[in-house]
Amino acid sequence: MLERDSLAVFLEAARRLDAGFAALPEFAPDAPGMARLPEVLFAAADRLRDNYPYFHPLYAGQMLKPPHPVARLAYALAMWINPNNHALDGGRASSAMEKEAVAELAAMFGWKNFLGHLCGGGTMANLEALWIAGQLQPGKTILASAQAHYTHSRICGVLQLPFEAVPCDARGRMDAAALAARLARGGVAAVVATLGTTATGAVDPLPEILALRERHGFRLHADAAYGGYFTLAENLGAEAQSAFARLAEADSIVIDPHKHGLQPYGCGCVLFRDPGAGRFYRHDSPYTYFTSAELHLGEISLECSRPGAAAVALWATQKLLPLRKGGEFARGLERGRAAALALDQKLRRDPRFVVPFEPQLDILVFAPLAPSVSAASALSRSIFAAAARRQLHLALADLPVEFFAGQAPGMRRDRAVLTCLRSVLMKPGHLDWVEKIAELLSAAAGEACAASRGTETQQP
Repeated sequence: MLERDSLAVFLEAARRLDAGFAALPEFAPDAPGMARLPEVLFAAADRLRDNYPYFHPLYAGQMLKPPHPVARLAYALAMWINPNNHALDGGRASSAMEKEAVAELAAMFGWKNFLGHLCGGGTMANLEALWIAGQLQPGKTILASAQAHYTHSRICGVLQLPFEAVPCDARGRMDAAALAARLARGGVAAVVATLGTTATGAVDPLPEILALRERHGFRLHADAAYGGYFTLAENLGAEAQSAFARLAEADSIVIDPHKHGLQPYGCGCVLFRDPGAGRFYRHDSPYTYFTSAELHLGEISLECSRPGAAAVALWATQKLLPLRKGGEFARGLERGRAAALALDQKLRRDPRFVVPFEPQLDILVFAPLAPSVSAASALSRSIFAAAARRQLHLALADLPVEFFAGQAPGMRRDRAVLTCLRSVLMKPGHLDWVEKIAELLSAAAGEACAASRGTETQQP
């Protein structure tokens, strides 16, 4: 099941890399413990089998997309050198590759003159963006939607910035009217617009938020860690499309190549529209940067040591699959969205399920119909387990009951949140497996519903 055909190419690439150091005196590396290498490596392989099959289309649960073979192999190839992209001394080639790859990410949003770099993931990238916001307007409040990633409130705690959550509408998007009411009270440093929330893939109404910025003058940060690449997709709905069309107007953008960018963990990216943000990063390090007048990436990053291998992997992937509309990479995104829409339609025709809203990206949430919210939540957990026994792996999410009110008005609200089923159809191959996923999900629902009726019958 695991792709192995590319290993022959990797061996030749390793030989080419080795040839670049042929002028050095002969040297035989002395790595300790090599006699037991097979034993330990085989044991690691055995341990790693205790995992969900993240690479397979029947894994349709969390945001786990397998790296492209070129990313996996380029990363491994770089590990023979193990570059550090903090300073050019530690990663000359990989630093140049990072700058090129990040420029390609920025160009995807229409930015040519910008400041940006890779980092460990969306959390660190968002931290840097909010840190800059706090430096520009110290002591003022950061706003994000109630469905924004929890990392924003936690980051604000680390940065000692006030944070407030803005209510969402019935589709999980930031409520523009609620945002306007809060902005009218003043004291806001920045608003975080999420383009692709973690739970539902909702896209905040960026045009409306930008209109509010014109009146109130706050800094706008776009958390596009999950959804950023969808700026290349051409099969989005009108509302999502209008949001992505205005993304270039944000002051900062975060995108995670280790989500839709086909990269290994961890690979995030933060971008600033104004290169002048670099002035906040200035620091003295006389033992690190003295060897070159060129920009060292550590001079524009809060992180110090960072894996150059991540930059090499991203650079290689973008050379193989350029970031352009209509290209092979973009078609993969469109296939994932098409898969979510196809499964959405199948579930809407099944009277056992309620689907609160059409997916805006490639994340679908749904719940079983039941007399009460607590009963529906219990049934969701049972279906989740029954699906896993059939090798179909979904996810669970606790969402506000209000999201489901329009589709299930008769459901008794004995809980404030409903535990629903969630499916992230982010692999291009998911489109070919929608029929199988629906078949297994139907069987799992049948088993769980029968068990639930049996339990009810046995109760006095």
